[in-house]
Amino acid sequence: MSTLTWQKSSYCPEGNSCVHVAATPQTVHITESGDPTGAILTATPTAFGALLQILKKDTHRG
Repeated sequence: MSTLTWQKSSYCPEGNSCVHVAATPQTVHITESGDPTGAILTATPTAFGALLQILKKDTHRG
């Protein structure tokens, strides 16, 4: 795998409980800052977009 450029979530406070994302044209990689090399989830851009839509929808429930 080529070197990935990781970006920290803009919703992340300071500390070790942050989501990091790295994207290529074919894949989106997701990890957490507490153990960035331990578990890296990989998804297609379409699947990642669907996940974001679900998460955004879920946060608007009252």
